[in-house]
Amino acid sequence: MQSLSTTAQYALRFINQTNKSIFLTGKAGTGKTTLLKEIIKTTHKNVVVVAPTGIAALNAGGVTIHSMFQLPFAGFIPEFNHPPQFSDRVKFETKDTLRRHFKMRADKQTVLRNLQLLVIDEVSMLRADLLDAIDFMLRSVRKKDMPFGGVQVLYIGDLLQLPPVVRNEEWEVLRQFYRGKFFFHSHVVQQNPPLYIELDKIYRQTDEQFISVLNNLRNNIITNDDLQVLNQFVKPDFDIKNNPGYITLTTHNAKADTMNANALKDLKGKAHTYLPEIVDDFPEKIYPVEEELKLKIGAQVMFVKNDPSPEKNYFNGKIGVIESLSEGEIMVHFPEEDLTIEAEKYEWQNIRYYVDEQTKEIKEEILGTFVQYPLKLAWAITVHKSQGLTFDKAVLDVSRVFMPGQAYVALSRLRSLEGLVLLSPMQMNGILNDADVMQYAAEKAKTDDLEASLQQETKVFIGNFLINSFEWKDLATQWQKHKMSYLQEGDKALKSKYRQWAQQQEDKIHKLLDPAGKFINQLNSLFYKPDTDMTFVKERVVAAYNYFFSVMDGLTGEILAKMEEIKRQRKAKGFYEELTELEELQTNAVLQLMKAKLLMQAVVAGVEINRDNLTSPEIQSYKKDKLATIRKKMPAAPTFLDDDYEEDYSASYAPKKKKSKEPKKSTLEETFELWQQKMSISEIATKRKLTETTIQSHFAGLIQKGKVQVTDVLPKDKIEALKTAFTDFDGQSLTEVKQKSGDQFSWGELRLYRASITNE
Repeated sequence: MQSLSTTAQYALRFINQTNKSIFLTGKAGTGKTTLLKEIIKTTHKNVVVVAPTGIAALNAGGVTIHSMFQLPFAGFIPEFNHPPQFSDRVKFETKDTLRRHFKMRADKQTVLRNLQLLVIDEVSMLRADLLDAIDFMLRSVRKKDMPFGGVQVLYIGDLLQLPPVVRNEEWEVLRQFYRGKFFFHSHVVQQNPPLYIELDKIYRQTDEQFISVLNNLRNNIITNDDLQVLNQFVKPDFDIKNNPGYITLTTHNAKADTMNANALKDLKGKAHTYLPEIVDDFPEKIYPVEEELKLKIGAQVMFVKNDPSPEKNYFNGKIGVIESLSEGEIMVHFPEEDLTIEAEKYEWQNIRYYVDEQTKEIKEEILGTFVQYPLKLAWAITVHKSQGLTFDKAVLDVSRVFMPGQAYVALSRLRSLEGLVLLSPMQMNGILNDADVMQYAAEKAKTDDLEASLQQETKVFIGNFLINSFEWKDLATQWQKHKMSYLQEGDKALKSKYRQWAQQQEDKIHKLLDPAGKFINQLNSLFYKPDTDMTFVKERVVAAYNYFFSVMDGLTGEILAKMEEIKRQRKAKGFYEELTELEELQTNAVLQLMKAKLLMQAVVAGVEINRDNLTSPEIQSYKKDKLATIRKKMPAAPTFLDDDYEEDYSASYAPKKKKSKEPKKSTLEETFELWQQKMSISEIATKRKLTETTIQSHFAGLIQKGKVQVTDVLPKDKIEALKTAFTDFDGQSLTEVKQKSGDQFSWGELRLYRASITNE
């Protein structure tokens, strides 16, 4: 957290110790992506990351809005009882049609019920009506008539970059309900405005003059002096072919594609085509790069990801030249540094979220992977696709103006003015940014106000967290509904013989409501005071915990034991489902109670409210330990859930050993952990949904780090043969070794051996 700017630290603290929704924005290069990674890494909340498009979701490490909320691709009219409106070109849904037609799967509902923090990345592209549809779905699924069903929302994006897309025919209808198309025009935001936090420390540029011009351009106050500064870099006859290292930023895909294709065609030599390694579910519509990467020696390329290795040889947007190519190796040269590196493949993951059956935490399951070189031809790129990239040198044609904000986006990709070339003078007309956006930007919070707001919202968060930890009316209602459901069963039904058991459990929870209500009243009075004594609050919470925990814990044990018993009986599928839903609520209530005690310990100790301080080994293994105790007391017996329901159940409710989102490990660490579990390379590849070739590249990295020995993965005779083949190796390119040895060694084996000798 220390490396974050002051404003970024405030944003992180607002996320972790308040329930206030936040709009996090900032100029290009202010570290929004870095802060998002830190939030995901440290938050104690169940978090889901979504974005408006597949590529944006992939880059943010999340899923699309439409897939997460199972929303149709249509406009949304935020009303009930509205007549349907659609034509051949446009279609609209209403609250009625969403509720009636779009039933959500059980596993998706479980995720949304357990959701605490929703991160929406690239929010500049999010339409007002789509955000209202998200709000409606969350209220419906969570059965809470509060903004987003009580979920905290973190909106991330720069409104001066890509705007939402609304066709004219759609707007003719939507304008009856919305003043504008941006997310902040939505009904839910108009009624519940988020705290507007703007990151202001710029990491990309250090040239004060350039920063000043960019700020003025961004704020619609560009002056003649600013234009003079920019227009001194006008070079109408600039020949990019004779000036390697420059990339042209243009407005249209077709123009950029044509420039790249022609430049590649002009190069002599053989073209090499590289295809991705795709394992399992990775839809074509979210491919992060072109499926075919076609290159020649001398081609100008750029990296589209940051170097994950400690060397940090390249960044997202760094341009180099192809020095050599072969079937299994690409060498890229950076002329200005006189540095040549081997391009390593990158692994993109298509994920889905699920709720861990044991801890009730939201985690990730990898559905499929896409492994390819993170490279693309770089003689030209559209302004649209340049977002998030950083260039040292770029050629811009801003004479024909772009959409609002595009001039700013294009210029802000550059590190400094020294790398700028304008093909024609910058004009004043047409570069103004959207007036609604500029007006909304005036609402940003001042740094001086953040501390006071944080203190106030933190107190509200702590109070609400504790009150919710002892508020069991909804849980008691569910127990009551469960008890009443037995009345519909005949005496011969399986369920009927458990009627008395259900009555006993419902009595237990209802007996807690009166003392719990009195304690909640005490908490309300304590937090109503201007200066709440947190030490005294902690004492009361610990006392209440000691009073209530044994009963709540016993209820969880009862329902888990009953589920284990039901599993062993035939025709029990429906009954088991009912108990599963009730168990989720009951276990969550106990875990929340345990976290309440930890929260007050952290508050009184003056430590951060984050993931590390709001969890414990007891919380992580709570359900697992209870089940282990229950199963020891029960005789071993087969389960008889109807037909293939056991399999369905595990898919919907209890995924087996799926990949946890936290803590996020590097791809090498994940492979190494599986290796320590005595898994083979092929088993690891299957487990991680990657090819064996990719896993071999991981082992090369592990050998390089000294964590694995080459003798662990290659037989002695193979190592001896490789030793001979590497006699004249110069330490860098493997192509010559491969050409001499032919099919005697695979590319993976060559990399493994090279790692062993460079590690010596």
